[in-house]
Amino acid sequence: MSNVSSSSLRPRRSGQLSGRVRLALVALILVAMTTVWFTNRLLTQRFTETTKNRAELRLALYSGNLISELRRNAIVPQLLARDPALIGALNSGEFTQSSQRLISFVDEIGAASLMLMDRDGRTVAATDRSRLGENHRSDAYFIDAIRSSSTIFTTSEREAGGYSFTYSRQVESGNETIGVIMVEVDLAKFERAWAGISDAVFVTDSESTIVLATEPRWRGLTPEVALVREPEDSAIERAIQATTDWTAQEADAYLQGEAVMRVDGRIPFRGWTLTTFTTYASVRERVNAFLAIEIMGFAILAALVFYTLSRKTAVRMALFQRESAELRALNARLQREISEREKVQKNLAVAEQSLAQSSKLAALGEMSAAVSHELNQPLAAMKTYLAGARLLLRRNRPDEALSAFHRIDDLIERMGAITKQLKSYARKGQETFSPVDMGQALGSAMSMMEPQLKVRRVRISRILPDQPVLVMGDRMRIEQVLVNLLRNALDATKLVEDPQVDIILASGETATLSVRDNGHGIEDLESLFEPFYTTKQPGDGVGLGLAISSGIVTELGGRLTARNGENGGAVFEMQLPILNETTQAAE
Repeated sequence: MSNVSSSSLRPRRSGQLSGRVRLALVALILVAMTTVWFTNRLLTQRFTETTKNRAELRLALYSGNLISELRRNAIVPQLLARDPALIGALNSGEFTQSSQRLISFVDEIGAASLMLMDRDGRTVAATDRSRLGENHRSDAYFIDAIRSSSTIFTTSEREAGGYSFTYSRQVESGNETIGVIMVEVDLAKFERAWAGISDAVFVTDSESTIVLATEPRWRGLTPEVALVREPEDSAIERAIQATTDWTAQEADAYLQGEAVMRVDGRIPFRGWTLTTFTTYASVRERVNAFLAIEIMGFAILAALVFYTLSRKTAVRMALFQRESAELRALNARLQREISEREKVQKNLAVAEQSLAQSSKLAALGEMSAAVSHELNQPLAAMKTYLAGARLLLRRNRPDEALSAFHRIDDLIERMGAITKQLKSYARKGQETFSPVDMGQALGSAMSMMEPQLKVRRVRISRILPDQPVLVMGDRMRIEQVLVNLLRNALDATKLVEDPQVDIILASGETATLSVRDNGHGIEDLESLFEPFYTTKQPGDGVGLGLAISSGIVTELGGRLTARNGENGGAVFEMQLPILNETTQAAE
């Protein structure tokens, strides 16, 4: 009987032990949930208040910077309206030095642009010379300035998008209005600065229209229209949005589906209002960090409870933790290896871009001697014209001296055209593609090579179609390929008595540009496009031009091939996908 009673007691003890474990587990879970709930509520409220205070301080800083910029530019028209040089130019109609004088002011003032208009609204001087001759008779900043004797502030919408902010004031001489001076305030720089610090910022005028915004699509709208929250596309996205907002208070607004807090502040300028938006991401991160620590503490407590109640369970927990630590270490090691690989790939991409740019700059270096010769001629002619003008002025013949100055201006434009081509060629390519006219790109490349062509006296023949040949790509990089092909053709004809280069542009299924020379041809066609392969003499090249050109054409979806001509010489063909109506609609 004793054996029976002992055997009958063991199941009871086992049942009591498992019941205690379940009771302890339920109690621990209830305590943990209650603690996490109260902690989440308390910390969310505290961190949200802290974040809102920081947002209010940031708003005050933004407002102060904006009003400071506006007030600093408000005094400029009043000062320039009294400038004797500008008044004299408007009275005499001689504006030769007026634009240069405005350009000398714009850097000191910090404005976006300056413009001087005569009494008819025609632009007679401007920091942007492309705007000379424009008529602003019907523009608000001209009309209001003519009607008022004080400085006028005007907000106008640009055709390209956004708003232009200007101060304008009439220029008087002898109690008579002779023109208007206009100062454009550069407020777009604040948009760029705000975009790098705050999540979203916009400024509304007295009519509740957004005139400045870090989100370009908001400009011209009212805040109510701009902040309309679009519903999530699916039930899964709605569930994810609900889980991301569980630690935040009720949102003031939503930006791109994300909850944000809104802070408004008035700007003491024409009824303007500044509004900033800050996401709850920082609040969530800080609250979740504390909650993670609490949960970890409860997890440790649960482990101790289970260890006390069951040795076996504690051992299993220890094993599980050790395996988890090993997995975390392995995961961390894998993450480091992935990061190192990504870093190496990024460095390789940067190195390739730098190598391509270095090749382009090397080509510019070779062009420098010819460009120097090309610039020396107009410089010598300018010196002669200046000496003649000085003599004419001494003899009281100003009209003839003015003609000499016009010739000097033409020479300066010629020199500027030469240097403009080199500056344009030296720039790096764009990140996005756009339609490129192959004929115009070839013309730019020929313009850059013109000084070398004059020195070499090479006969160039070009065959171009009547209609433009358009491709989708980066014009700077296409011009780099064309310059490399032209340079190779010139180098290949150095030892030929009658050097000749034929350029043929054709359009069909692809845009094909062929460059043919009458040199000695290519010996090793298979290695031609490999890096550092060259047939030139040491010091004449390093063999990167064709390799870089081949890579550029491949990235643009085309191919670059080479062959020997039937009558001698080498033929290079660049084929790019042509841009017709079908492909342009697809783009």
